Amino acid sequence: MTEKLYFQSEAAELLRLMIHSVYSNRDIFLRELISNASDALDKRRIEGLSNSEYADFSPQIRLARDAERRTLSISDNGIGMTRDEIVNYIGTIAKSGTREFLAAAGKDPKAQEQLIGQFGVGFYSAFMVAERVELVSRKLGTGEAWRFDSTGDEFYSLSEAERAECGTTVTLHLGPVGEDGKDYLDEWTLREIVKKYSDFIAWPIVMQCSQWKDGKESFEDQTLNSRKAIWARPESEVSEEEYKEFYRHLTHDWREPLKRVMLNAEGSVSFRGILFLPQEPTLDLFMNPKSGGLSLYIKRVFIMNDYEELIPDYMRFVRGVVDSEDLPLNISRELLQEDPVMRVIRRSTQRKIFGTLRKMSESERDKYEKFWEGFGRIFKEGVVQDREHVETILELCLFRSTALEGWTTLAEYKSRMKEGQEGIYCLCGKEAILRSSPKLETFSEKGFEVLLMSDPVDELIVANRETFDGSPLLNAALTDIETEEERKRADEAIKALEEDFAPLKKLFLESDFMKPLISDVRLSTRMKASPSCLQDGEGGVSIQMEHLMRAMGREFEGGKRVLELNPEHPVVRRLMELAHAGDDRAVDFAPVLYDQALLLEGGTVSDPGTFAKKLSALLEIALEA
Repeated sequence: MTEKLYFQSEAAELLRLMIHSVYSNRDIFLRELISNASDALDKRRIEGLSNSEYADFSPQIRLARDAERRTLSISDNGIGMTRDEIVNYIGTIAKSGTREFLAAAGKDPKAQEQLIGQFGVGFYSAFMVAERVELVSRKLGTGEAWRFDSTGDEFYSLSEAERAECGTTVTLHLGPVGEDGKDYLDEWTLREIVKKYSDFIAWPIVMQCSQWKDGKESFEDQTLNSRKAIWARPESEVSEEEYKEFYRHLTHDWREPLKRVMLNAEGSVSFRGILFLPQEPTLDLFMNPKSGGLSLYIKRVFIMNDYEELIPDYMRFVRGVVDSEDLPLNISRELLQEDPVMRVIRRSTQRKIFGTLRKMSESERDKYEKFWEGFGRIFKEGVVQDREHVETILELCLFRSTALEGWTTLAEYKSRMKEGQEGIYCLCGKEAILRSSPKLETFSEKGFEVLLMSDPVDELIVANRETFDGSPLLNAALTDIETEEERKRADEAIKALEEDFAPLKKLFLESDFMKPLISDVRLSTRMKASPSCLQDGEGGVSIQMEHLMRAMGREFEGGKRVLELNPEHPVVRRLMELAHAGDDRAVDFAPVLYDQALLLEGGTVSDPGTFAKKLSALLEIALEA
């Protein structure tokens, strides 16, 4: 019986983009189908490690041509797929954010080139060259086979099929030779594509090739790829284009890597490998914190992808391969975690990444800043996660600053510190509003530089009072930089205003609007131009931390805050006069000062319309004075 099924709407849209607009280089369809076959063979070999019944097989990827029918088939004897797996793999893209990404990709050619890598559906590239695609697959350990058939329209058919062994065969019904004259049934065309894109695939890629002897043509199987592990070859024998192609195969990222790092350790523990720093984060890196990472090989045999024990979580943006000579091939995942060889590999790999980043920051600053803009907020998580290397991580961090438009390191900041400065001043918040924060006004007046820290983890770094090169990172919102003499004068000035301020303070604290929001109202000399600012209450958390907690899906009620008022500001002065004269209008503007301060902290006002009206009325009162 044949079932007619419809592609999920996102899958249909992705398929349409793939057919009509994504790649000008159609050759990559073969790379994608061979990569899928290679993955299936990897999975079958891993299954054989735990189940001896499946251990004995001869892995192979086979290309077969039929000139009369104009078909090209790519077959493997890998793990295969069940009916449901075919539907889930080909007919559905079950990833959050897919619809939004496709909407953007439809308008942006650069985004289109990320489609295969983002969603793991390289199978769709077959429709760039085929008028119709058939797939027959049988899952390892089952007797059932299934046939998928589609012309790339909005639906596909599924039916029962026959297949002698487990694995998958994809058959492309090719159209006529294109305008470029390239025929994907031509032996040498296929040879060249395999050599260019898939030469390093670990499994043999076999095809019947033409042989001439005594004027007669015959055909025999030939292996088209060298199967040499690219990380095991001397660098002098591997071209940059081969490294780039291996990176594309490994990551499905069609941009060139930002940096390549070679691993080569010999001694009590021997291992080799290649690490890559991507140019930009993939969508998955933030949607799924466990995505990415390194692949583990043992004696050039693939063991597993994305093995988290090879690299710290805050370095998960690094992609690559590590190949150990000292681990047994049949070791379990649980034993791997405890193996001392793994700990040595992890430490060595970590040191290599630190060294590479340090060298980039010193001699390739533009490239390092590009890396930081993409991955800095992930890397900074190490300050909280990895206490052993806090100083090293902080040394490599970049921050925005009030002293310049670009990035700065902590060492560069320290070189500009004023004599006698107590530490490194930092202010956390949303980047777009930090530079206009009232909490910076005293620092700016005195010429003190402040780091502007806008990533969620920065809140924890500053709260922990981390230290860099002997200097603590100090929260500028809680730091008093006045001299003892200045503080004494300020206290005297505020004390002199206490009697005038008392009625306004009483009105504000008893206001129905303010009661649930603030714990105190007080005069402060920290502001020079702004009328008000908010200070976190005792034991409270910042507005940014509140937003982060809610974004993580946690029910969270923020604590009350302290409203600080600038006694030198004409609006505050006028409100004090009104309150002292018993004019109840003064209390009407408590929400305005609160909401204004809230906006400067990156918060949102609860009633924008009322805020705007009261602000206009407040301006009128100020102008009356």
